[in-house]
Amino acid sequence: MHQAIVIIPTYNEIENIEAIIRAVFTQEVPFDVLVVDDNSPDHTALKVKELQNEFKDRLFLEVRKEKSGLGTAYIHGFKWCLNHNYDYIFEMDADFSHNPKDLQRLLYACQHEQADVAIGSRYVKGVNVVNWPLGRVLLSYTASLYVRLITGMRIYDPTAGFICYKRNVLEAIDLDQVKFVGYAFQIEMKFKSHLNKFKLVEVPIIFTDRIRGESKLSGGIIFEAIFGVIKMKFKSLFAKG
Repeated sequence: MHQAIVIIPTYNEIENIEAIIRAVFTQEVPFDVLVVDDNSPDHTALKVKELQNEFKDRLFLEVRKEKSGLGTAYIHGFKWCLNHNYDYIFEMDADFSHNPKDLQRLLYACQHEQADVAIGSRYVKGVNVVNWPLGRVLLSYTASLYVRLITGMRIYDPTAGFICYKRNVLEAIDLDQVKFVGYAFQIEMKFKSHLNKFKLVEVPIIFTDRIRGESKLSGGIIFEAIFGVIKMKFKSLFAKG
């Protein structure tokens, strides 16, 4: 068991899961991997179980009963990682939109640059997104500006999902009180970290849209993010953390 672990939530990622796991394990810094699978109909979990025979004591799997949202998958993973005494806990997508080579850069920020939360940022140095249509880039970038305005957080990519948390950050947040399940979950976790006075550092990355598999983005997720931010900020005026 190593100090750092990468949580990869999955739902129908059979086309990507083996390649992304192998890519993480080829990094110079040793990372463990926890896959949190929402009982994928395409049998993603079976492929992970097969790979566990090859990567004993480095690859772990938690299978939930059904698809219950990105946020709850990560909360499940956070609790598992805390219980297993990891010091650095990562969020990363299964579809290679996040480059596994950047894991080491996020870890470095937490180990050597006093970051409590290291964020793989698409927007801290311009717009670094590949293979997105212009409309989606504009939606994402505008949403980021909106979140900065409402929350007061001085980060350029509050909806980013490529992150390294130090364990003390997750221990300070009441994970059972995290309410959002889609992209608003990413905002809520950063906002709670911000309210608890942790240092958030953005590390510039290049985000590449998935080549294989289907996006999980939906209208309901966007609605939650837009209106949930206002509700979250309002509640923070009365109770922090």
